[in-house]
Formats: sequence, structure tokens, C-alpha cells
Amino acid sequence: MKRNKYLKTVGDIKDRGNIKWTALMLPEHVEMIREWYEKDEQVPKPELNGDDLQLIQEEMEIALKRQCEVLIRCWKDGAIEAHRGTIKSIDGKTRMLIYEDPFKQRRLPVDEIVSIVMVD
Repeated sequence: MKRNKYLKTVGDIKDRGNIKWTALMLPEHVEMIREWYEKDEQVPKPELNGDDLQLIQEEMEIALKRQCEVLIRCWKDGAIEAHRGTIKSIDGKTRMLIYEDPFKQRRLPVDEIVSIVMVD
């Protein structure tokens, strides 16, 4: 009888151990597992009530008048992003917040903003 170097005898059972599972992990399976982990890490969009929205608006207006540095948290595509800079203007027509960070001027949709905190 031909001897297989991968077979291990555990009790009365001859087994190949982990080698038998490697054939089942196709690249498609690996990709699906990665997508599953990404979906698992997503954060649901926070539900803001009227008081929260009013507080965000007041913080925006105060930071705009003082021209102080703020930390802006936004929800986008299942993740919370943090932005830091000075608010330059608020465009009511396009509902965009324009702020300047140390590198350049950026725009954020007002609907994505979750919180604003003044750093100074």
C-alpha cells in the first residue's frame, strides 16, 4: 500500500488535518469574507432630533463668528469621519459647510454632520 505523508492517524481515523480545507478557500470566498467584515464594522447613521440639529446649527454659527478651530464629525458610508479646521462660510442654497484645514479649503454637506465641537 502507498504511504501518504499528509495522513495522520488520530485514534482509528486517518485524517489530513488542515490540508483538506485549503481547497475550499477560493479567491471569491476570501473576497466575500472581507466584504462581510467591512459590513460588520459599519456604524448606523445616528438619528438626530430637533434639539440636536439646533445645537449643531448654533455651534456652527458661533464658530463662524469667532473664527475658531472646530472638530467636525460626519457620518458617511457607514463610518464616522473627523475633520478639523476653521469654518469659513455656510452655503444655505447648496447646504454645504465650507471650512479650511491646514492644507486647503474643503466642503462638507450639512446633512452628514453629526456633531461640532470647538477646540479653542
